[in-house]
Amino acid sequence: MIHAQALTKRYGAKTAVDDIDFTVKPGQVTGFLGPNGAGKSTTMRMIVGLDRPTHGGVTVNGKNYAEHRAPLREVGALLDAKAIHTGRSAYNHLLAMGATHGIGKARVNEVIGLTGLESVAGKRVGGFSLGMGQRLGIAAALLGDPATLILDEPVNGLDPEGVMWVRRLARQLAGEGRTVFLSSHLMSEMALTADHLIVLGRGRVIADAPVADILSGSTRTAVRLRSPRAEQLAQLLQGPQVSITTTEQDLLTITGLSAETIGDAAAGAGIPLHELTPVGASLEEAYMDLTQDDVEYHAGTTTTEGALR
Repeated sequence: MIHAQALTKRYGAKTAVDDIDFTVKPGQVTGFLGPNGAGKSTTMRMIVGLDRPTHGGVTVNGKNYAEHRAPLREVGALLDAKAIHTGRSAYNHLLAMGATHGIGKARVNEVIGLTGLESVAGKRVGGFSLGMGQRLGIAAALLGDPATLILDEPVNGLDPEGVMWVRRLARQLAGEGRTVFLSSHLMSEMALTADHLIVLGRGRVIADAPVADILSGSTRTAVRLRSPRAEQLAQLLQGPQVSITTTEQDLLTITGLSAETIGDAAAGAGIPLHELTPVGASLEEAYMDLTQDDVEYHAGTTTTEGALR
């Protein structure tokens, strides 16, 4: 379990983490989300003792990280997959880490097999791809068979098979009763992996709830419909607060109108409907709703013509 209370971190006049409270419980996957600059990385660094809080504190399994006599056996963390001596082989890197905790070759070989690194275990880390580096970072986090896992962007650089593997691994570890705390910018993947979400914005907690609650609380709803006269229906339903998109000839997705209103309009015009389905917000849409006022860095807009000059 990870428990933060009044956790605060300031760098001069800049408050990176602002008096936050949260608990990451065992037995579930907790996603950690927020825009760039929201304080996620600083929070994770404070959990494992790499940054000292300005105020408040955070414990892992009931103690400050530095108080654990064998921290690798309590907490496994992937915060920066590149923080490895590039001249060492993957095997020797893990062996050296294990030696600090009395972890021998058998466990090193086990995590190498678990993360799919057998074919490159003897190669120098400096020649690893981004995906292989991520797998090695996850192997290091698992080395001590810890009760708590903290993974910062674990799927970064992984191919689709690797992304699916991380998803299954996180679910399996949570199913064993472990605490799994992970961040990602891939909302579609987080929707498939996480049970609970903690969302930061400008250093403060703006949401701490099950994924289902965050989705149901979004104001973005849509209606998907199919009709052989979809184009005619789209013209009928146009309005200043209505958005209509189409990806197939007879398929429309409409926001700004209820299914009842659409159904009544179609019936009144004698337009047949083959499907009329209310669609809830995606996690990406719900996340954008939550963080729209807390994004520190906004991208500019441009026309296609201007972008190509």
